[in-house]
Amino acid sequence: MVSPGPEPAGVLVVDKPAGPTSHDVVDDVRRVLGIRRVGHTGTLDPFATGVLPVCVGRATRLVRFLSDGSKTYRATVRLGFATTTDDATGQPLGPARPAAIDAGRLARALERLTGALEQVPPVYSAKRIAGERAYTLARRGGAVAPRAVRVVVARLTLLSAGADRLELEVECSPGTYVRALARDLGQDLGVGGHLEQLRRTRSGPFTLAQAVPLASIEAMHGWLDMSELLTEMPAVRVGSEGAAALAHGRELRPSHVSQGFPRQPDARYRVLGEDGALLALAVPRGFDLGPGRAEPSLHPDVVLVEPPAPGPADVTARAGLE
Repeated sequence: MVSPGPEPAGVLVVDKPAGPTSHDVVDDVRRVLGIRRVGHTGTLDPFATGVLPVCVGRATRLVRFLSDGSKTYRATVRLGFATTTDDATGQPLGPARPAAIDAGRLARALERLTGALEQVPPVYSAKRIAGERAYTLARRGGAVAPRAVRVVVARLTLLSAGADRLELEVECSPGTYVRALARDLGQDLGVGGHLEQLRRTRSGPFTLAQAVPLASIEAMHGWLDMSELLTEMPAVRVGSEGAAALAHGRELRPSHVSQGFPRQPDARYRVLGEDGALLALAVPRGFDLGPGRAEPSLHPDVVLVEPPAPGPADVTARAGLE
């Protein structure tokens, strides 16, 4: 366990091994770091490996933003038969068939699975059907028909092709099931198919080059401080008065901002302290009301700085009011 001190806040980029669930990895990080506030930014199936960014401490408030980026995977697709789970952990849905596919037919099939798609999630998935997880219904033997969802496959590149296996690189939007792509590719080719191996090489801005093995997380390698996150967003800086306003959830007026208060606002801003620490995310307000109608401000909708603990004078004053 790490040494006692202020609770760390940032992202630990883990290279998840095959076997544990994403939640198991979160539990390991909680145990090793001794911190309760821990969460991941996008599930990897137990048999999959690779980049799993884990938010720690106050950085858990940023999960919804860090989960938005596209993902890149290296996938092995086995042709010749489909499975109940669309991957190698399921049961075959029939005997294996010859899987020799000519290059032109394969290229056309990959092209049809590239771009914006209406993808039907796997029967064994976490999608909800009538309030229950699809995998729960499937394990009970119930009828499972997940609704198709819109996903985007930006790139589906063939890396190598063998007698019955394909190595693919996939760049896709969040929520895309790569095992469903393997299933659909096999169906398109008329031979069946399933996902045999999967390794995530990138999740949003986080890459394998930053990731550390699960066994090495105590050393805190692969750690990114909050000041290193969401750097694609424009930033403003505040001094002590602005930081105090943020700590109490108050609007940031131009007088609070020492650097970068916008004239033409963007959608969202990082708010940095004088030392570069990430204090909040803020959205603009009042910029479209016109001169003299309202002073524009930045509203802190995600506050990352904690309000100061009350001192003895505050406690005494509060006691006198009760």
